[in-house]
Amino acid sequence: MALVGIFRTTCLALAAALAAAAQDGSALYKAACAACHDAGAPRAPNRETLGRMYPERILAALSGGSMQVQGYRYTAAQLRAISEYAAGKPFGRDPDSRRLAEARCREPGPSFEKAFESPRWNGWGAGLSNTRAQSAEMAGLTASDLPRLKLKWAFGFPGDVRAYAQPAVIAGRLFAGSAGRQVYSLNASTGCIYWTFEADFSVRTAISFGPAAPGRHAVYFGDRGASAYALDAASGALLWKTRVETYPGATITGAPSLHAGRLYVPVSSGEEVFGANPGYECCKFRGSVSALDAATGKVLWKSYTIPDAPRPVRRNAKGTQLWGPSGAGVWSSPTLDPARRAVYVTTGDGYSDPVASTTDAFLAFDMDTGELLWSRQVTKGDAYNLACEGAGGGNCPESNGPDFDLGSSPVLVSVPGGGRALVAGQKSGVVHAVDPDRKGAVLWQTRVGKGGKLGGVQWGSAVDRDNVYVALSDLGWKKVERGGRRTVTGSMLELDPAAGGGLFALSLKTGEIVWKKLVSACQGRGGCSPAQSAAVTAIPGAVLSGSMDGHLRAYSTGRRPRPLGRGYRAGVRDGERREGERRVDGRSGAGGGRRNGLRDVRIWGLGRNPRQRAAGVQSGVTPGGAHLTGPAPTTNGENNSGCRHYVRPGP
Repeated sequence: MALVGIFRTTCLALAAALAAAAQDGSALYKAACAACHDAGAPRAPNRETLGRMYPERILAALSGGSMQVQGYRYTAAQLRAISEYAAGKPFGRDPDSRRLAEARCREPGPSFEKAFESPRWNGWGAGLSNTRAQSAEMAGLTASDLPRLKLKWAFGFPGDVRAYAQPAVIAGRLFAGSAGRQVYSLNASTGCIYWTFEADFSVRTAISFGPAAPGRHAVYFGDRGASAYALDAASGALLWKTRVETYPGATITGAPSLHAGRLYVPVSSGEEVFGANPGYECCKFRGSVSALDAATGKVLWKSYTIPDAPRPVRRNAKGTQLWGPSGAGVWSSPTLDPARRAVYVTTGDGYSDPVASTTDAFLAFDMDTGELLWSRQVTKGDAYNLACEGAGGGNCPESNGPDFDLGSSPVLVSVPGGGRALVAGQKSGVVHAVDPDRKGAVLWQTRVGKGGKLGGVQWGSAVDRDNVYVALSDLGWKKVERGGRRTVTGSMLELDPAAGGGLFALSLKTGEIVWKKLVSACQGRGGCSPAQSAAVTAIPGAVLSGSMDGHLRAYSTGRRPRPLGRGYRAGVRDGERREGERRVDGRSGAGGGRRNGLRDVRIWGLGRNPRQRAAGVQSGVTPGGAHLTGPAPTTNGENNSGCRHYVRPGP
């Protein structure tokens, strides 16, 4: 999925620098990084920002984080040299260990004995069907509570510049991954740290909790190096780790789904970014789903989303051999259907010619064997890689997009009046409903936006008994004369405050648009975007959605939706913080406020004074997502740079 954005193509100038032998950090940086970071490319931190970071964090981004696709062919020594030069300081001065020690809980954690008897949010979609909806009893929160929420505590992820991993909340604990490779177990009431675990790569998946052995519970997740993990939920000790895919660039973005002693793990990839290099043999990656024994990590079966192995196709203008078919990554959490013994996933686009029939599709696998039961493609002939943006010397597939991945988990629902459906939105701006009991026969298709590479529906919807609630991205850029971010082509761009955004309620039975609510908080401000890329969450009477304009909004679910309170704003102006109000005002834009490179989790409770906790917590840094007793809207995507709220009832 090209959610990484078309602008990262400019950073792939590093490929030309890789042929050189070991160089000092300055030379490597100038050859490989300056074209973006010194030229003001959109979403690329400038040198001043990099200088506030520690080299450990830059190295983590290059070796296993958001810049992994840029750094994958560098040696370890070269990556360290670049990191030290960019940060302007040597390794070993990161104060994170001290901050983490100060934030440790002083009391032991609660027992997991009755973990499944109290309010909780577990995994990505709060259940096997990925509905992203909770009853008021399970959420511990009602629609009438929402306008009275106040900041309770905040937790900063030390050194991180984004937070994109949805937490799980269960048995009084909050479990969350991070861009800095740390997985945290926090006290959900105070934010203190029970334990931390360092993964091999950054962790952007949601966390799943479940039994591991008699008297023991585990948390499960995946990292950006395509490994799945099981940790002891009480201590954070590693129980097992399994790398489910070894192909370069493979990653896990969708949360593994847990059921009946098996863990179902999806795999996606950044190979379409590699394709921008004309010397790269694009492309051979195929998406997959693996079933693992939850107790041991043993792979029980692995099924590719493209059954046929890639083969040589043609040579590009540089003489490089090209391969296909490829792509069809699984970006979101699998949906499980024990009654039909089926695992449902959606897939992304292809990366090269020829285009497989299982790209941009709903797929069903046998839960016991991994056999492909059926597939339903919704966009044919869609193949794309970043060479299509003009940087690849012939690696672009003939179709040249349109890059309309299905990035949302399919939601399994009962349709009013009878029957069942799988519902998922697409980057095309179309929401699809197919029949899982008739091999994916199309029930209805409804357009909610124009779609695009950064547009359409991206990370997930929520449902109640009658409707599916869909957030629209359709993020846009516009050319400006000054004040924007300059690309290497010389143009100046900034986020378009008039493009994108909107929340839609669609009838589960017919797909009819029941209501829609557009946002206009940007009010023409440059650098602001109303795009709503985040996943949506629902409780009875209310639906919550996060926006790139820095707001979290809660709306009533009636036919005439109205805001429940004034909303929360992510990103506080420097030196300003409003406590005890329904709104925390702040800086506009996609990323919210930032100090010292920290992002954070914030807790909203009823009627309590705010409390600062944990490593790097700062007044003046607010996130861009939210959680109920489990998650509300998350910003689980490359083009969402906010952090997390966690909403919890008082006292």
